[in-house]
Amino acid sequence: MSKIQVLDPITIDKIAAGEVIERPASVVKELVENAIDAGATAVVVEIKDGGISFMRITDNGCGIDREDVRSAFLRHSTSKIRSVDDLLHIGSLGFRGEALSSISAVAQVELITKTKDQTFGTLYRIAGGKEETLEDTGAPDGTTFIIRQLFYNTPARRKFLKTPMTEASHVGDLMTRLALSHPHISFQFINNGQSKLHTSGNGKLKDVIYHIYGREIASNLLQAEYDTPGLKITGFLGKPIISRGNRNFENYYVNGRYARNSIISRAIEDAYKDFTMQHKYPFVVLHIEIDGEHVDVNVHPTKMELRFNNQQEVYNAIYSAVDQGLHEKELIPHVEMPEPKPAVQSTPESKPAVRSTPEPKTVVRSAPEPKTAVRSAPEHNLEYFMSKMKERVLAEHEEKKKKEETVTKQPVNTIQTIAEEKTPYMQNTAVRPQISTQTTAPEPPKQMELFEDHLLTREAMQKYKVVGQVFETYWLVEYDNSLYIIDQHAAHERVLYEKTLKSMQTREFTSQMISPPIVLNLSMREAELLNIYMDRFTRIGFEIEEFGQDSYAVRAVPDNLFSIAKKELLIQMLDSLSDEIARNQSPDLIDEKIASMSCKAAVKGNMKLSVQEVDALIGELLSLDNPYHCPHGRPTIIAMTKRELEKKFKRIV
Repeated sequence: MSKIQVLDPITIDKIAAGEVIERPASVVKELVENAIDAGATAVVVEIKDGGISFMRITDNGCGIDREDVRSAFLRHSTSKIRSVDDLLHIGSLGFRGEALSSISAVAQVELITKTKDQTFGTLYRIAGGKEETLEDTGAPDGTTFIIRQLFYNTPARRKFLKTPMTEASHVGDLMTRLALSHPHISFQFINNGQSKLHTSGNGKLKDVIYHIYGREIASNLLQAEYDTPGLKITGFLGKPIISRGNRNFENYYVNGRYARNSIISRAIEDAYKDFTMQHKYPFVVLHIEIDGEHVDVNVHPTKMELRFNNQQEVYNAIYSAVDQGLHEKELIPHVEMPEPKPAVQSTPESKPAVRSTPEPKTVVRSAPEPKTAVRSAPEHNLEYFMSKMKERVLAEHEEKKKKEETVTKQPVNTIQTIAEEKTPYMQNTAVRPQISTQTTAPEPPKQMELFEDHLLTREAMQKYKVVGQVFETYWLVEYDNSLYIIDQHAAHERVLYEKTLKSMQTREFTSQMISPPIVLNLSMREAELLNIYMDRFTRIGFEIEEFGQDSYAVRAVPDNLFSIAKKELLIQMLDSLSDEIARNQSPDLIDEKIASMSCKAAVKGNMKLSVQEVDALIGELLSLDNPYHCPHGRPTIIAMTKRELEKKFKRIV
């Protein structure tokens, strides 16, 4: 048997490096986090060959004193903490003191650093854990790390690296998350001489999102704010229409640190459950500030995992923040039919067509048109834009006056007369020109909401008009200047779901006996869960009793589940309750499961309904808390504006 002996320092460092340094992105993460801790306001990351052969990380932080340079590369040397008590209140991203030691053990490292008080900078070279050079050099304030030939002395590790393109993509993803976590810092990422990312560092999170993800996502964001003692949440939520097929767009940061945590992910996804389809995940950027004593970041050397000592409180707070943000505004998807068009000319023929919708709405709806006023705005200054806007408004009023003077003399087309009798469109057009009559001092431009006139209000319920049904599945509803298309199956599912939940909350139900009873053979864990939640099952109409060792007999079920009550349904409920963290709010998880099962009684597509039935269904749908999606995440309503139809029929060119 081999004797036990202590390993030499070089071997120890290489083993430790395997925990911290997995790939070039790991090196970039550790060094950029050090730059952030050093108070940098600008960080530049440059890599070549995916970072395998060359990485340079430059910042304008406080720098490292010459006498501390050697110590910085020793294991467990750090300026962030002094004792174990400091771990309870960590305010920095790094604290373990392992990064520089691990990097220098498996790469050739060159450090150039200078503090504001020093006249000269310091140049330090170390490779494979062995010092090579320490000398003075000219340098600006801050720190620059140059890393060459990663894993050059551990070929077994180097051969497990992916292609340069794959490794570069990992670094790019990391830089994206770092830029979102610290919008007040300017980040630049250069790959093989090409700048891939460059943020302004102006502190505006939405600007960073726009720069990284583009206009489509930035224009479909909802604000998220939640504040409770010891925990604060801010950020943005993506509307359900920009959901993705994986969790890569779930960005959340705890005290400025990007990390993975199943509690946070689950809270976000549970809040989105009614808004997204299965196997779709939301886009979020959330900043979570929590007292350091409630979070443990010292779980893994890479500091990518977190643990909370108040998991339920964190879950409830994140769920509430996301849920409130999603319910504040209408989330009816807007259907657009973009097609390339030539630039709109300012001719007498085209002006009446442009005036068919209010000017602010035209600016918002023009996203697919590359030649509209929104795109031309950056080409001129604000004064030019405002003067042109004022000229357009004044010209509109002049045209309106001339139209009023000659309206009685103009011949009326027969088709237009029929349209006047059948639709309220002409009445709305007569009212619309009065919107901007007082424009002596033009207001600064602002982003308008997707819908200025809301369908989902009690007042709107008295004014909408059911046009008809298409394909025996979809109903057309006209309201104001929009056409709404409602899926009768998804709408009825949503109505049944919320009606069932409401009846269970008020306990308006009856039990239905079943014979023979359903016998459940449970494990110890499942039997324990059933006993813990037995009173909840009993309250909503179940009758369950012991039936021998680890077996239970279900003799009655809620009446609305009588036709679908099966052993699999009850086992599925117990499986859902087995998670340690559950939404400890009303309605209960059991209620939701039952309500979801009751949706099977909803009307199907290709089923003929009368106008009276649909009118009643729409009235119930519009009175719900969340009428936008069925319980499985599919939309119930989509919208198309009158302007989009006019563009298709070339009434607007």
